[in-house]
Amino acid sequence: MAHHRHELSDAEWAVLEPLLPPRKTAGRPYGEHRRMLNAMLFRLNTGIGWRDLPERYGPWQTVYSRSRRWCRCGLWDRMLQALQSELDAVGRIQWWL
Repeated sequence: MAHHRHELSDAEWAVLEPLLPPRKTAGRPYGEHRRMLNAMLFRLNTGIGWRDLPERYGPWQTVYSRSRRWCRCGLWDRMLQALQSELDAVGRIQWWL
């Protein structure tokens, strides 16, 4: 996968991948999580609308749907907590200003 600006590096992906839900589900399997995360990051960093996502990320509706689903189920909160715990354990978070 070509690395574009605002997308996850291989090292960043290695940290986040284990925190994501399995791709295989009882119903239709999820599409590639990394591409979806990269699309979400691209949108957040550029401020574009969902409909303006570059085609390399696939249908904007899929990205939007995944983002909403992950919000509703609390995935973003769990990911933040896990990352904070990992970084705190190795002294890489300052909890004061």
